[in-house]
Amino acid sequence: MRYAQGGGLTDAKRAVRERIRLEAVGHFESGAKNREIAAALRVSERSVERWRRQWRERGEEGVRSKGSPGRPRLSAAQIARLERELERGPLAHGWADQRWTLARVKTLIGRLFHISYTVEGTWRLLKRHGRSWQQPARRAIERDDEAVELWKKEVWPQVKAPRRPAEPGSSARTRPASR
Repeated sequence: MRYAQGGGLTDAKRAVRERIRLEAVGHFESGAKNREIAAALRVSERSVERWRRQWRERGEEGVRSKGSPGRPRLSAAQIARLERELERGPLAHGWADQRWTLARVKTLIGRLFHISYTVEGTWRLLKRHGRSWQQPARRAIERDDEAVELWKKEVWPQVKAPRRPAEPGSSARTRPASR
């Protein structure tokens, strides 16, 4: 089954689905037909066929949940190491400035642990461990406040042309009558 936007089942929903499959096992053992089982459990016959095949091949364990199909997670030791490496800063890992971006953290995780995360997965990992996105506390060193003020006074008024005043006695929304 496919889920929208790459989603999946929560642990609770997975447990509900597993309970339904185990109910099906009870029906298999009593000799019920696939159509009857599907109707009783309100699932497709195709699912019942698949569960029955798994049950024949591996018994009750064959229909149990395999757990979350998510990406491999970092262990507690790996998280601790990642934290230490993040504290060292991007310069220590070969980047030219002191900004940790999600893409850089993703690359660092790949280099250190040979585990591939998506940028979104990296964000979730960092968020789970108490990190948040950052904004610079100060303005860039290169910023020239005098040049900014000069631009605001001289260039911006030319860019932002004043609106054309409406003719006296006419509404801006009225159109000339068509012939």
